[in-house]
Amino acid sequence: MSIKFGMIGGGVMGEAILSRLLSQQVYAPDAVLVSDSSPQRRELLQQKYQVGITSDNRAAATADEVLLLAVKPQVLDVVVAELSGEAKGDNKPLVISILAGVTLSRLESAFPGKPVIRAMPNTPATVGGGMSVIAPGSQVQPEQISQARTILEAVGQVVEVPEPLMDGVTGVSGSGPAYVTIMIEALADGGVAAGLPRAIAYQLAVQTVLGTAQLLQESGQHPAQLKDQVTSPGGTTIAAVAELERSGFRSAIAEAVQAAYQRSQELGK
Repeated sequence: MSIKFGMIGGGVMGEAILSRLLSQQVYAPDAVLVSDSSPQRRELLQQKYQVGITSDNRAAATADEVLLLAVKPQVLDVVVAELSGEAKGDNKPLVISILAGVTLSRLESAFPGKPVIRAMPNTPATVGGGMSVIAPGSQVQPEQISQARTILEAVGQVVEVPEPLMDGVTGVSGSGPAYVTIMIEALADGGVAAGLPRAIAYQLAVQTVLGTAQLLQESGQHPAQLKDQVTSPGGTTIAAVAELERSGFRSAIAEAVQAAYQRSQELGK
């Protein structure tokens, strides 16, 4: 069988996408070729998923349908320099990049004449609960956007935005898991301070965040509506909310998003 899906970089996010594509039978293992510089990583991916492996990025780049770039942004120039001969030939797979901060213009310069989509998944993709955002380049056709959606929907939800919004995406969903995990940790610490065993406090914190997010998603309620429903007059929750407001919790989160947004802009220059 010919190689339909090539992937350069077999790290955590690349593996998350790969595992879901295989489990959902979007691609068969023998139609996949993964390139990675680490022999240990190649061996692990081959044993775990029975996919083809190589240390030659040029081989992965000859895939018929899709080439997924999943390397660190700082090694992109090295990877592009390696792609010569067949990799820059007539084959025109859809190139999907998940490299943070790497612009479409840079990607299209690196892959002239090829359709390129810039994508940003986030870490919940590893459990199929990711939020991915895509921005298509100038050579991308509608059917290729659908193809990119199929690949990224394997790890969660997908939305399409114009590229200028990608830095804002970084601030919200790209970096967002870090904010949520800090909040969960703080929530559990508060429970411990109130006398709860650590394991129970952690379980309560994680499930409360998970359940609240699910409720918001399935009910379509605005977050303020749900907050109002659980803040009875003179009760415990309104006392806690008042303390959060005094401590600047809301503004701290908003400012964190702005800081990530600004840093993303800087990295893209």
